[in-house]
Amino acid sequence: MRRNPVHTIRWRKSSHSGDSSNCVEIATTPTAVLIRDSKDASGPRLGLSPTAWAAFLAHLTQ
Repeated sequence: MRRNPVHTIRWRKSSHSGDSSNCVEIATTPTAVLIRDSKDASGPRLGLSPTAWAAFLAHLTQ
């Protein structure tokens, strides 16, 4: 996966999280959906293809 400059990535979290920093955040790029822990914003990130992300969400809603 090609890396995107960090400054161009817009991270977001669920509105149900409020001001909590104990959340999962996601960011989308043209080629991936990135996932990180809001408690460690500079820590590791998990990258999924858009197809894998859609399958993950479909599994959650079953």
